[in-house]
Amino acid sequence: MASLENGGDDHVVELSVREVSALEIDAGGEVPEEISPLLSQAERPKINIFTVSYPRRKPREQVTRLPEAETSPITQFVLWVWSGSRYSGLLCMAVSSIIYFLMGVISDVFSVQSIPLFETAFTRCTIILISSYIWLRRSGQPILGLANSRYLLISRALTGYLSLMSFIYCIQRLPLSQAVVLSFTTPIMASVIARIILHEKLKISDIGGLACSFFGVLFIFRQVLTIQGGLANKGEGANVYIKGSNHIYAILVGIFSAITGGISYCLIRAGAKASDQPMATVFSFGVLSSPAVGICSFAFEDFVFPGFYSVTLMLVLGSLAFLAEVFLARALQLEKTSKVANIQFIEAVLSQLWGIGWSGLAPSFGRLVGCLLIVISVCCTMYIGPDKETE
Repeated sequence: MASLENGGDDHVVELSVREVSALEIDAGGEVPEEISPLLSQAERPKINIFTVSYPRRKPREQVTRLPEAETSPITQFVLWVWSGSRYSGLLCMAVSSIIYFLMGVISDVFSVQSIPLFETAFTRCTIILISSYIWLRRSGQPILGLANSRYLLISRALTGYLSLMSFIYCIQRLPLSQAVVLSFTTPIMASVIARIILHEKLKISDIGGLACSFFGVLFIFRQVLTIQGGLANKGEGANVYIKGSNHIYAILVGIFSAITGGISYCLIRAGAKASDQPMATVFSFGVLSSPAVGICSFAFEDFVFPGFYSVTLMLVLGSLAFLAEVFLARALQLEKTSKVANIQFIEAVLSQLWGIGWSGLAPSFGRLVGCLLIVISVCCTMYIGPDKETE
C-alpha cells in the first residue's frame, strides 16, 4: 500500500509490504497475485558489489588435464610399448631381453651367498605364480583361462617346466659358456617349430636374421667353446665337467631344453592368442613349475637358509623374472615367432658390452665381430618390421 502526502514542496513516498502468514495459507485463503512474494526468504540471492563471477572453463580444463598430469613418462612409455604401435611385439621382446640382462648384472654385482640352482628357481617360480595370480584377480580375468585354451595352457606349462629342468641340469654339467650357447639355439628351434605347428611362413629375411645372430653368438663364445677354453684356464676344475663321460649326454640334454623351449614359445603364442591375453600362460607355468621345482629342491639338493640380504636379492630377481616372462608372452602374442625370437640375441650383446666395461673382458676380434653381427641382424629385423599379414 502506497500513500502520497503533499506537504508543501516535499514529496514523501511510503511503501509498505504485507507478508502473508502460513496460517492464512493453511486456512484455505488464496494469496493475491499482487502481494505474493516473487522470492521466498530462502531463495533470495545475497549479491553485493564484492561478488565476482568466475568463468567455469578453467576448472573444467583442470579436471580434464588432471589424469594426464598424473601419468608419468615411464607409464606412458610402458603403455606405448605394450600396445601403442605396430612395433609393440618387437619392443616387448626387446624389453624382456633387457630385463634378463639386468638380472644377470644384478646377480653378478650383488651376489654374496651361494644359493643352489633349484632353490633359486623355486623362488622365482613362486614369485611368478603369486604375481600372475594377483594380476589375474585384479583384472577380473579367469584364473584357469578360457575353456578353448586350457589344453594349450597345460601343454605350455609342461614344456616350459621340462625346458627349465633340462637347462638347470645343463648348467650343472657343462661350462656356463657352452650352456649359454645351447640356450641361444632356442630362438632357432622356436622358429622352425612355429613353421610346423603354427604354419608360420619363414621368409628369407627371417632365416638370414636368425643365422646371422647365431653366428654372432658363436663368434662371441668361440674361444671358450674349445676343450681348453676360458673356464679351464681358471683352475676351477672345469675339466672335470668337460672331459667327463656325461659330456655328450649333457649336450643332448641342452639340445632337448632348446627344443622344449621352442615348443613352449609356440604354445605361449597359441595360448595367448586363444585366451586374448598373455597372463594366463605365465600363470599356468607358475602353477606347475613352483611345486615341482620345490620338490626337486628338497630331493636333490641341501637346503641353504638364505640371509636377509640374499632374500631381498632373490625377491628382486624373482620380480624381474616375472616382468620378463610377461613381456615375452606379450611379444609372442603380438608378433610372429621368428621375428621376436631374433630380438632375443641382444641379450648376448649387452652381456658382452657389460663384461668389457665392468668385468675387464678383453675386447677381442671375435667378440667385436659377434656383437656387430647381432646388432646388424636385430636392426634389420626392426627396420623390416612386422609383416602386413600379421594379425
